[in-house]
Amino acid sequence: MGFSVKKAAVLGAGVMGAAIAAHLANVGIPVLLLDILPKELTEEEKKKGLTLSSWQVRNRFALKGLETAKKSKPAAFYTTEDSHLVEVGNLTDHLERLKECDWVIEAVIENLAIKKQVLQSVAQVVGDETIVSTNTSGISIAAMSSDCPLSFRQRFLGTHFFNPPRYMKLLEIIPGPDTLPEVVTYMTEFGSRVLGKGVVLAKDTPNFIANRIGTYGLIATLQAMEKFGFGVDEVDAVTGPVLGRPKSATFRTLDLVGLDTFVHVAKNVQESVSNEQEKAAFALPDYILNMVEKGWIGEKSGQGFFKREKTSTGKEIFALDLHTLEYRPRKKVKSSSFEVARSAKTLPEKIRALAYGKDQVSLFVWEILKRVLLYTAERQEEIADSILAVDEAMKWGFNWELGPYETWDILGLKESVERMRSEGERIPEFVEQLLKSGCTSFYQQEASQNNRFYVGNGEYRQIEEQPEQISLQKLKLQGKLIKKNTGASLVDIGDGIVCLEFHSLKQAIGTDVTQMIRFATQEVERNWDGLVIGNEAPNFCVGANLMMMLMEAQDENWDDLNLAVHEFQQTLYQLKYLPKPVVAAPFALALGGGAEVCFPADRVQASAETYMGLVEVGVGLIPGGGGNKELLIRAIENVPQQLGDRLDNYVRTVFETIALARVSTSAKEARKLGFLRQTDGISVNRDYLLHDAKVIARSMADAGYQPRQERPIPVVGQAGAALLRTGVYGMKWAGQISDHDAKIADKLIHVLTGGDLPRGTLVSEQYLLDLEREAFLSLIGEPKTQARMQHMLQTGKPLRN
Repeated sequence: MGFSVKKAAVLGAGVMGAAIAAHLANVGIPVLLLDILPKELTEEEKKKGLTLSSWQVRNRFALKGLETAKKSKPAAFYTTEDSHLVEVGNLTDHLERLKECDWVIEAVIENLAIKKQVLQSVAQVVGDETIVSTNTSGISIAAMSSDCPLSFRQRFLGTHFFNPPRYMKLLEIIPGPDTLPEVVTYMTEFGSRVLGKGVVLAKDTPNFIANRIGTYGLIATLQAMEKFGFGVDEVDAVTGPVLGRPKSATFRTLDLVGLDTFVHVAKNVQESVSNEQEKAAFALPDYILNMVEKGWIGEKSGQGFFKREKTSTGKEIFALDLHTLEYRPRKKVKSSSFEVARSAKTLPEKIRALAYGKDQVSLFVWEILKRVLLYTAERQEEIADSILAVDEAMKWGFNWELGPYETWDILGLKESVERMRSEGERIPEFVEQLLKSGCTSFYQQEASQNNRFYVGNGEYRQIEEQPEQISLQKLKLQGKLIKKNTGASLVDIGDGIVCLEFHSLKQAIGTDVTQMIRFATQEVERNWDGLVIGNEAPNFCVGANLMMMLMEAQDENWDDLNLAVHEFQQTLYQLKYLPKPVVAAPFALALGGGAEVCFPADRVQASAETYMGLVEVGVGLIPGGGGNKELLIRAIENVPQQLGDRLDNYVRTVFETIALARVSTSAKEARKLGFLRQTDGISVNRDYLLHDAKVIARSMADAGYQPRQERPIPVVGQAGAALLRTGVYGMKWAGQISDHDAKIADKLIHVLTGGDLPRGTLVSEQYLLDLEREAFLSLIGEPKTQARMQHMLQTGKPLRN
């Protein structure tokens, strides 16, 4: 069989079904979204004179699901245009159209009987090579397809997306007993490359991998909280980033997921397992059930473990007292081990400080870690074929920085097991075999070859690395580092291509980064075929080092500031006209200077989740690294030779983009805003981003790369500036912007229109860079700008003064 998904269908237009359809549309796959027929008219439909035969009524649930997905926050679609790839219908009128689809995803209510009925209907109409999957979060794959023909069961499997599907990396693939290996292989590759997911293979057991362990961990935390007498706010402080978990920690996570969903998942395990001890472990506290009865199910109901309330000082978040079921002000954690962990530099140091401290907080953390680790190892061979799948599932599905086995290695396997034994715990045979073999860790790391992981019976297996995944860290361990300073490194990534990596704090740009960019341009010109700019940090680059700039301005070191900005401008100019291909690989935040680093590249290969923008106005500045010039050039590249009002419109668009500090919500939107060109590429799976960028750089070099030549830039001059200033002054007099906002806008207009020149004058890039630098330096000397910078550094929020 040769599989190829060119069109898909999603059955069930609830929150998950519609969001899955949205993500399929994001990656360019047309989707048929179907749901059941309504049984009666709504009052609104009656007022419109509709009947049960009207198409709007018959397709009501699918239409509603699509509209919900289009309005959801965070956005389910990359851009609103992607929603056009979703066609709605219903399971009665349009079931036959499943013949058109290469992949059908069942996402109806979590009820075995209903799922079986739907799948039997699907089996009667789909083609012989159509793959069918279920998005169940825990119902048996074998049970729901048991009444379907063998030929259907061979093409049926579980594809468990995590919510929200666009953003959550994990995709659990669960083969049934009859699923063909080639179907599993195809869906694994498709999920990874096309959908951008981290795919793990799970066994057909209750709640599969992530929900099984994650739910157990949440309940274990609830039970430990009662044992040690902590509040929900204190637990969240301790079980968040300091423990390598997301900011939402424990109870905020439950509020976001919804307590009703949590209860459903927990009960599913409890009802599905046969071990009485395990059934008891998944028993929910009475207060959880009481909260669900009251409708206090979290974010979607407005209150759960936390609740926002208006106070005299604004909105404040209150925590639920689980004994009184009343909300109270949040409390801070008082613990020496917690303070030591918070001040530790690395996550392993933080975890060990929390787990091996001597106070109540450390005893609480040890309790929940111990229980999760022992449970995971006890169930290992039941739920997955490898510890790697378990660790990846927890990292990708629950946003843990470290999986259970990685955490166990940090705690020290021998040391932690000795403590567990002293506390009367039974150590799973899976772990005992490892210790008997004389080894003391689940993973073995070697710089010269792939890392190895424990597979049981005292044996290890090498981690198979995909050629499409480039690890800068591993390359550096292998001696591929060319040069490094405090802010950046240059690394040989093979095939004549090198990578410029930012590793300063938050990948912010300072003089050290500028120096490394300059070195990279010189080194590549002499010795290499191409340059990729990218890294493996949480964000590509958050912009310039704001603290450094503010300190220089407050000390009135104007010459130093002028030199720093000039050096950055000239370095990026040299990058733009380097006689070798340059490919930027941005992802996540690429703001301010981070965006400006991308603009000179010949091509950009962006992660689909790239949030790019010139945000300097938010701190009282305008872009200073060529961002104004580059957006202006991009906007007018395709303007006809005849100048005039039409050019003014393009300049106005650039002005609004920068003045409003617009930031893209995806790489596709970055194209719409002009931050990316239509020729720039998008990688849906960020794991492949550096590889994809490298391939482009290599292909450009192989094609006989010719460097760009600078062209003169037409400006709209004083006449165009007058038109823009009219709008700004109108907003100022209407009280919509402050005097300082108007001053910033005036400086930006001066740069974008070319200063005091006649309309149609042709200027050089250097001319615009000089205007930009002058405006930047004049603004950073303003007390109100410095106040904005200070406020942003202290609060992370913009100040309007």
